[in-house]
Amino acid sequence: MGKETGFLELDRHDRGYADPKERLKHYKEFVVPLPQGELQGQASRCMNCGVPHCHTGCPVNNIIPDWNHLVYEGDFLSALEVLHSTNNFPEFTGRICPAPCEAACTLNIGDQPVTIKTIECAIVDKGWENGWITPQVPSRRTGKAVAVVGSGPAGLACAQQLARAGHSVTVFEKNDRIGGLLRYGIPDFKLEKHLINRRAVQMEAEGVEFRTGVEVGVTVSVASLKENFDAVVMAGGAEDPRRLEIPGAELPGVRPAMEFLMQQNKRNAGDDELRAAPRGSLTATGKHVIVIGGGDTGSDCVGTSNRQGAASVTQLEIMPKPPEKENKALTWPNWPLKLRTSSSHEEGAVRDWAVLTKRVVGDNDVKGLECVRVEWVDGRMQEVPGSEFTLQADLILLAMGFLGPRKQGLVEQSGVELDPRGNVAANVLNYRTSDSQIFACGDMRRGQSLVVWAIREGRQAARAVDEALMGKSELPR
Repeated sequence: MGKETGFLELDRHDRGYADPKERLKHYKEFVVPLPQGELQGQASRCMNCGVPHCHTGCPVNNIIPDWNHLVYEGDFLSALEVLHSTNNFPEFTGRICPAPCEAACTLNIGDQPVTIKTIECAIVDKGWENGWITPQVPSRRTGKAVAVVGSGPAGLACAQQLARAGHSVTVFEKNDRIGGLLRYGIPDFKLEKHLINRRAVQMEAEGVEFRTGVEVGVTVSVASLKENFDAVVMAGGAEDPRRLEIPGAELPGVRPAMEFLMQQNKRNAGDDELRAAPRGSLTATGKHVIVIGGGDTGSDCVGTSNRQGAASVTQLEIMPKPPEKENKALTWPNWPLKLRTSSSHEEGAVRDWAVLTKRVVGDNDVKGLECVRVEWVDGRMQEVPGSEFTLQADLILLAMGFLGPRKQGLVEQSGVELDPRGNVAANVLNYRTSDSQIFACGDMRRGQSLVVWAIREGRQAARAVDEALMGKSELPR
């Protein structure tokens, strides 16, 4: 363990943020890292529990106590090796994962979990700074070729593992740059895109070929992939957005959250306005913005709207307001339902819960949004009589989640079976679809989820493909 009395001597202290007034002026990351001495002190708080629930709280099963101890001793290189043994991209999870490992930490029973996410991010950042992260080129080639469709975290993790096993891997991405939602769904102020670029360089050196601007099922057929590759992995994500089925939702001022976020990320990348916004420029500047949906995507819309100079930002959620604090006796070590305030919320937004939207007000464009308050009784929603109200709105962003993968193109052309929720059907033992040559992983298989779950599924799918092609596999699950 780190230090036997570390958790008794030190309180939890996490990374800080730059002042909101300053960080709203740009789209760069604004987290202030801990100094190394303080980071080692935080790592010393890890108790190396007899039953380390952080292992199972983490979807990739990071060996957290081990690298906490190594950080406490100052051995960041060994800590990086342990970290990379379970996670291909800890610089992603160390920035955008909600850290279910910390919810499962034994010290969280007293609201003082180890700063696992912060330590993870510091380990991998130090690895890049010191040149410790280099391509892992396989010593032999298998002669087998695999096509991975989609370059989000699941596709990238799957491709990297397969390349390291010696297979020839080609990643197909319909967008102009790789990264999937890491690239175009997550704002730069949470994840700067040079982090993706340097992993791409590493993977190319390991033998992965990236083909961007190629949409499988549209510009390239699934049949051609099956003909030219020994296996195909569907890792395209869950991109079918939930729609707002109310009068007026067809007005041009009602837009999907992903379209809004993607445009700003393209602008940040230096694209001209026409390339960034082929359907017309979409900004919150000077507008009264309403974000429908209380999750992470909604929060990202809040932060982006404020940076664009919105007149006001209101975020609506149909579910009731969660409790400020969870009941640990009922929830620990599982992920609890409780009120979560993001850095974007702290920058300025009105949040309202238990609100049902009824009608978008406007003629040629949005002028307002009619709503009513609801209450939940025995799991059923009921409108509260006389609680109707109207909010001023110029722009309404829909961040209500996703219904699964888009069916047109790839999924329809593949002919694979779907599960009852509309996702591609495949189990977590062999990740095989109803077509024995096609595998599926990530959000396309499990539905919308976390980046850390995508990485886990990509790694496990890679082992399944390797085993199917070679009869056995040395890749970890």
